[in-house]
Amino acid sequence: MIKDTAIHTEMADSLLVRVYANRQALGEAAAMEAAIAIRALLASKRSVRIIFAAAPSQNEFLDTLALAPDIDWTKVTAFHMDEYTGLPAGAPQLFGTYLRERLFDRVQPGVVHYIQTDGDLDGECKRYGELLAQAPIDIVCLGIGENGHLAFNDPPVADFHDPVLVKAVTLDSACRGQQVNDGCFATLDAVPLQALTLTIPTLLSAKWLFCMVPGSTKQNAVARTLREPITTDCPSTILRTHTDCRLFIDKDSYGSSVPD
Repeated sequence: MIKDTAIHTEMADSLLVRVYANRQALGEAAAMEAAIAIRALLASKRSVRIIFAAAPSQNEFLDTLALAPDIDWTKVTAFHMDEYTGLPAGAPQLFGTYLRERLFDRVQPGVVHYIQTDGDLDGECKRYGELLAQAPIDIVCLGIGENGHLAFNDPPVADFHDPVLVKAVTLDSACRGQQVNDGCFATLDAVPLQALTLTIPTLLSAKWLFCMVPGSTKQNAVARTLREPITTDCPSTILRTHTDCRLFIDKDSYGSSVPD
């Protein structure tokens, strides 16, 4: 039995919320729970399909998951949930690059499907959507943006009933500003204006969602996620409707007062 180090637990509708002392404890706890879920699925399935987020908020989670024992990664098919357009191949800001360096090169999944944004974007949305639709998604490992976005579903383009699996979007200013705040780009002008993203129904289709949201810059987004009405004004509020979504936050993202 793995000891839970959460300092506070609550429910927000169906959303299980756990607060940790710091981002390292958050990442370790989330990775251990995700590893348990992966092992359980591999015990009963020939393969497991997982979607991963790429952001500094995922660093501790991915580092711990990469070291988790007794996972047969050769039976894992991996996807990522969004990607910039207009960046050169191999650019460090590309989410595919991040995930390859942070996780995929370390654990060697059996199959990794990368979003390609250097060609026909409509065609790529169709291609990637077809790959996602080949079988159910088992697990999504995600975060929440400063504006409440899930993947690159910012408030202006988020749709809880999106008819497509993947779409091209224009990033709003708050989302682009977060990329500078995270240290991924030096200036706002350097952040691409457009991206491809998995849609919200695609993300919510998974059996299990593990959502890691550390840091004081996410405090407003976390508060809105837990307390506001469920609308696309704050897309992450939809997580409260999922049957098994676990939100891992730290004292900085939860706020200054953690209940006893």
